[in-house]
Amino acid sequence: MLTRREAIGVFASVGALAAQSPAPAPGAFTLPALPYAVDSLEPFIDAQTMQIHHDRHHAAYVNNLNNALAPYPELAKPGLHALLKNLSSVPEAIRTTVRNNGGGHANHSLFWETLKKNNGVAPTGALAKAIDSSFGSFQGFQDQFTKAAMGVFGSGWAWVTLGDGGKLSISGSSNQDNPWMVGQTPLFVIDVWEHAYYLKYQNRRADYVTAFYSVINWDYVAGRLAKLSKG
Repeated sequence: MLTRREAIGVFASVGALAAQSPAPAPGAFTLPALPYAVDSLEPFIDAQTMQIHHDRHHAAYVNNLNNALAPYPELAKPGLHALLKNLSSVPEAIRTTVRNNGGGHANHSLFWETLKKNNGVAPTGALAKAIDSSFGSFQGFQDQFTKAAMGVFGSGWAWVTLGDGGKLSISGSSNQDNPWMVGQTPLFVIDVWEHAYYLKYQNRRADYVTAFYSVINWDYVAGRLAKLSKG
């Protein structure tokens, strides 16, 4: 548990962040609305974290990305994922900014869709078969995914990625990097930056990762798998 001094520091920082409201930068990319109420993931992910995470952190990535690309509008025309797949074509002066903020935008956009309380129900159908085939069992998937999420040093993400022949794989990435940047296609993801869980779980990432299994939107993941499998 946080000491009183630590708690005051955390909430002072949160208050300062919440007070910041940068005007949206005009550009090709926009902040997607959450597909649910901010409190709909309680008690696993708290409403305050969701609001700050989406309205401040994600919004800042979109804003910074649009600002960086303002002098180069043609770079945004192919779309976000194409931009991230071809970072070498981005001018060096803005490449790191685009990598970090474009990655942050893409990663969070997928993350929000991944979330919905599932009442402890495991995946079924083609998704369940793909998980069993790739990881041996649902428990095998959980073991490997937890290991990847806990193995990210500092800030980052853990991914389930769709490969050739419908094979699923698990990997971790640092900062705002993602599979799109290396020509792969992610199926779903967990955000393990501290801002995704610190207000509720403090430094207990393991508890947050365990809670995440209760808020994976298996219907969305199954639909995404079906869509991606068709090419």
